Amino acid sequence: MGNHPQDGPPEDAAWHPPGALPSPAGGPDTGRIPRPGGNTGPTDQPYEPPSVPANQPYEPPSVPANQWGQPPQWRGYGPPQNGQNWQNGMYLAPPKPGVIPLRPLGLGEMLDGAFQACRRNPLATFGSAILFQAVVTVVTVLMTSGLFAALDQLDPETASTEDLGGFFATLASFTSVITVMSAAGLLILQGVLVIPVARAVLNQRTGFSLMWKLAGRRILPLVLLGLLLAVGTAVVLGVFVLISVGLAVALEAASLWIILPLFLGVVALGIWLGIKLVVAPAALMLEGTGPFASLRRSWVLTRRNWWRTFGIVVLTSIIVTIIASVISAPLAFLLPLFFSFSDSPLAMGADFSSSLPLLLVTQGITAFFTAIGYAFQAGVTALLYIDLRIRREGFDVVLMKEHEQSGGIPSDALPGTSVHFGHGSGGPRTGRP
Repeated sequence: MGNHPQDGPPEDAAWHPPGALPSPAGGPDTGRIPRPGGNTGPTDQPYEPPSVPANQPYEPPSVPANQWGQPPQWRGYGPPQNGQNWQNGMYLAPPKPGVIPLRPLGLGEMLDGAFQACRRNPLATFGSAILFQAVVTVVTVLMTSGLFAALDQLDPETASTEDLGGFFATLASFTSVITVMSAAGLLILQGVLVIPVARAVLNQRTGFSLMWKLAGRRILPLVLLGLLLAVGTAVVLGVFVLISVGLAVALEAASLWIILPLFLGVVALGIWLGIKLVVAPAALMLEGTGPFASLRRSWVLTRRNWWRTFGIVVLTSIIVTIIASVISAPLAFLLPLFFSFSDSPLAMGADFSSSLPLLLVTQGITAFFTAIGYAFQAGVTALLYIDLRIRREGFDVVLMKEHEQSGGIPSDALPGTSVHFGHGSGGPRTGRP
């Protein structure tokens, strides 16, 4: 029979192991693999692959890293698992284009990010806070001077009821003006400082003029938000006072057993509502919403995160208070060494007038460090707002996309303006004036 493929190899054909071929000249089988391009050389020489030069060691391919100022490489990243990204069994850290990593934040990352954002934008953050505190300090000192001037003209022994009533009315007016002015200034400061902190998340620097330029159109809604909060607070306190007066008239001394728990309940309600609405100024500034919509946004964002938000806000307030106390306590101790009060109202007013420059310097130093604390506190609140949006809405994906699109090029856009989450008011979303 002929040697057909289906008949198998001829009887005199030698068996060759897998991967080995016979010699082309019919000589002894060497078991060598033929060279690429044909068996033109000696068949007893093994095939040698090209070697890597000694001065160029072999480097295995690695996962491309995100270079500073370049768009992040997202291709190949696996889905998050327990808040982390994994690829081929290796943990891939989330990108950090600015002051915080783009993922849910911890307390330490918020505190550090707030300080870094203020440090990178000192004029916009510290400068605005110091300017606000300087205005409050000057007004406080001038009104205190007028109060002591009125006290200088008041003689307790010969003063009439009208004179005492006028003095206490002046004192009440002084306290009310300072309180309202401080509250309104703090609200505006907290709102506008959201802009440089949020832009620092994407490594965008914000100057003093640019911050106020971006915040210009949102100042009026921010003031309306403050008035809305003030009216709500006044209504709650007014209802409490009316109920307390009614109980006191009806029950007399026994009413204390009802008024005291009611007072504690009002305080608890105020704290609860304050935490629920703490990020309303940030939502108003960055999302272009109105006062009522901003309150609703804060209410939704803090849902199921009340205790965590409460802890962060309280801890930040304690830090700011400690900073202010460390500076003001030595000044309060040294002030009586140079500024002594007398028992006589006349002498008291004279001492105050002569020591007014010293009091102004003391208040200025205290206001300076208090302003730094306020800027830091506003930065933490802004990052708290961003963290809440990351946890509830996947806001980190939006920030990653915007960072990739910008390519690290400076711009005047506000973060989060490229995507609507269905809660915007239809206002300007580009962040450009």
